[in-house]
Amino acid sequence: MDESKKMTSLIMIFGATGDLAKRKLFPSLYRLFDKGRLSDQFAVVGVARRPLSNEEFQNSVKDSVVSSLGKDEKIDEFASHFYYHSHDVTNSSSYQTLKSLANDLDEHYGLQGNRMFYLAMAPEFFGTIALHLKSDGLTEVKGYKRLVIEKPFGHDLPSAKKLNEQIRTAFSEEEIYRIDHYLGKEMVRNIEVIRFANAIFEPLWNNRYIANIQITSSETLGVEERGRYYENSGALRDMVQNHMLQMVALLAMEPPISLKTEDVRSEKVRVFRSIRNIQGEEVNNYFVRGQYGEGVVENEKLPAYRDEPMVDKESNTETFVAAKIMIDNFRWAGVPFYIRTGKRMATKTTKIVVQFKDIPMNLYYQRELNPNLLVVHIQPEEGITLHLNAKKAGVHLDAYEEKLSFANTGVNAMNTPEGYEKLLYDCMRGDATNFTHWDEVAYSWNFVDKISAAWTQSKADYPNYESGSMGPKAADELLKKDGFSWWHVDELDVIDLCK
Repeated sequence: MDESKKMTSLIMIFGATGDLAKRKLFPSLYRLFDKGRLSDQFAVVGVARRPLSNEEFQNSVKDSVVSSLGKDEKIDEFASHFYYHSHDVTNSSSYQTLKSLANDLDEHYGLQGNRMFYLAMAPEFFGTIALHLKSDGLTEVKGYKRLVIEKPFGHDLPSAKKLNEQIRTAFSEEEIYRIDHYLGKEMVRNIEVIRFANAIFEPLWNNRYIANIQITSSETLGVEERGRYYENSGALRDMVQNHMLQMVALLAMEPPISLKTEDVRSEKVRVFRSIRNIQGEEVNNYFVRGQYGEGVVENEKLPAYRDEPMVDKESNTETFVAAKIMIDNFRWAGVPFYIRTGKRMATKTTKIVVQFKDIPMNLYYQRELNPNLLVVHIQPEEGITLHLNAKKAGVHLDAYEEKLSFANTGVNAMNTPEGYEKLLYDCMRGDATNFTHWDEVAYSWNFVDKISAAWTQSKADYPNYESGSMGPKAADELLKKDGFSWWHVDELDVIDLCK
């Protein structure tokens, strides 16, 4: 490992006893340490309300790493860099104690004043913490200071603006890293490479050759214990405003003049500005909402959303969204981007399907030709599949569908970094390309708020899809009226080339 690429930093994790820290952050930091991307000059301060000793916290860190990764090489050495601070986020004296600990660790490990503040806790505390970090002197450092924030960034555009104003009093836009963990996924990052590094795709990436693009992100789980959060969020805010629109932007953006952060972000913002705004009665022509009812999956009866814990029995919250998004610019005029996302669906998958237009005349009249498809498999499998028409062995010139696939399996999969691992490393390196800029957040909230406003005007007819299905029938009608249909994602699995 190049010593210049080893990161030196003090990482403060607010919410260090929470689920995100245990499942994602600690294992990701361990993988960076195990790969040599963290130098010996690093320290982590876990910050939370619960009283814990350093030893108890370090044992918790070790347990989370071993249970997540099944590895314990150098685990004691890794955990020795972790310290704990019991903290009241509203009390300045608590921040003063934290500042003293941070200064001691900075001197002990030679951290050069580099500090990363990771807010892995309830978003209502984001602004309070940021303001205290500045007023109580924790941001007065010789090195870099960076604030990492988990979604949701606000509940709507006004709340997002208020939050942004609060954190901007303590951090500049260049120092704020808004995490969208989908942007850390290997195949989401691959979208740019597929488009801009292949001459067979980029010339065709426009409305002359592409009929439609479909993005599906479905889950088999329900809301489980997240009922209270989900009641105030719903699928539109939880998935569409961030993850789904970010994938649309990557698929639709113009080639940037370079891969520098500001150039990539600039092109994504241009996409957000070009998305057709839908409001009022128009919403029903472009958006479908759904809420899951009861269903039976593998002989197990699953409850309806309204019967989940901490959910209103008359809830109007959507657990499913399908939409037709139009991008009104020269490249994409007339090409629908269809998105759908939901809970309690038939399969857990995230896939992008690019459907190319039919050829002008079918010479192989004996059978109907399948359209060419480019499928990007994001999760749970990772890879790319290109669906072509080709002749099978034999005397007849009949055309059959063939698939060319690349799969991240075997050795490739073992070496694929987890999303949070890549994003944490990017943050320490100061690479904000795969984090969302304020302009992206503002445009996406402006788009989504109009949909929310229309939906709050009427009570939906819920539930309207069974648990274990692929959503309400209205989602199929959304495409049918354009002459298209959803591709069955469970039939588009990537071929495992390593078998």
